[in-house]
Amino acid sequence: MVNRIALVSFVAVFVAGFATAALPVFPAPALAGGMPDGNAVKGKSIFSAQCAACHSVVAGQNGIGPSLYGVFGKPAASVAGFPFSPALKSAHIVWTAAALDKFLTNPQAAVPGTKMPYMGMPNAQKRANVIAYLATLKDQN
Repeated sequence: MVNRIALVSFVAVFVAGFATAALPVFPAPALAGGMPDGNAVKGKSIFSAQCAACHSVVAGQNGIGPSLYGVFGKPAASVAGFPFSPALKSAHIVWTAAALDKFLTNPQAAVPGTKMPYMGMPNAQKRANVIAYLATLKDQN
């Protein structure tokens, strides 16, 4: 199995005087049982509805949960200034598409003892969309 994330498109548009960007569709890496391709635009909407109350997407801006800016590809419990649970600190997870998929399905089952009170996202397509969105949250160098 080859894990890959491919940037399909990035189109800049200007709305109300602010630069925004159309978010690309990211093919998710193939996982056991298959994982659908994620759509970052749809993922942003799902994130706003289900995740943004606790998680910021601004670097260094922690809330009830840690900032998720730049989380994709990073070790779990590595966001500075956030008091992670001992369970997540000792889980030795790197937030790949596969790890995020497992965690978002059922955080308490994936990491028993996590402080995250979220009950999970059972819909595989919605998870893939959120994962695709999280993959866009990084510096564009």
